Amino acid sequence: MTTIPDVAPTTTYDIPAIMAGLYGDGIIGLKGAFPREWVAQLGTELPRLYDAALARPGGAVGRGTNRHYVEIHPEDISGFLDLVTHPWVTTVCESVLGPDYKIVEIGFDVPNPGAKDQPWHRDFRAGSETLVDRRLNSLAFNVTTVDVEPDMGPFEIAPGTQWDDPSEYDHGMFPPVSLFPRYQALAQRKLPSMGDISVRSALTIHRGTANVSSKPRPVLVLGVDAPGAGHDEFHDLQFTRAYYERLPEDVRKHLICRVVDELEPIMQGHTIEGLMMGDA
Repeated sequence: MTTIPDVAPTTTYDIPAIMAGLYGDGIIGLKGAFPREWVAQLGTELPRLYDAALARPGGAVGRGTNRHYVEIHPEDISGFLDLVTHPWVTTVCESVLGPDYKIVEIGFDVPNPGAKDQPWHRDFRAGSETLVDRRLNSLAFNVTTVDVEPDMGPFEIAPGTQWDDPSEYDHGMFPPVSLFPRYQALAQRKLPSMGDISVRSALTIHRGTANVSSKPRPVLVLGVDAPGAGHDEFHDLQFTRAYYERLPEDVRKHLICRVVDELEPIMQGHTIEGLMMGDA
């Protein structure tokens, strides 16, 4: 796989802007973070993993009509280490989640042709850290494997809604239809290109839109927690002992995982209340 070029030690990112973006809109991005060749390699790996997951009971979780999520093993893809050591990724994690942030999940979403609009939602319930303390304790990074076009079911987000009161939400995640006009008025559709990366609070109200094209829109997902956030309970991050021991210590200290002799099939534990998403 194409490796990421070395980044000069003087490379820095605007930490106040990172904080303002995630505490304000709830989403930020970096254009051209990875070479297109790197993304193209990822784009050859995910379809094989998708086919294998669909063939395995419990391997893929429905997120709506013609739409699935698949949790994977980091060593299933050749660019895991490049991703988690990218200086923008590490800077964002340290700035928002603290120096002891923990990687808890890696997987991918696939909105296929015929995928319909999802209901507006959060990916999990907001805890007191956010509702009372006004602190973000979890982030989701996204890397598209394709140049997203308007007909491919772009991701849509309602900026600033990570702070919304969920007391009327079904399952603490799905706002009532009466609130949809608010989110529609705020909505921004994202059209990233190969090489771009974004990060968001998964509490910011969002949805996948209808894919009326003839092409799928796979996107890699990396989930990262502040210490104690607890989302590792919904995931099963695994490494073989040989792979884990080759990872730099600076990476290993940020993992909540199992180290195993042989990788085990992942039974996805976080369904995002799949029934509310409709037929997969």
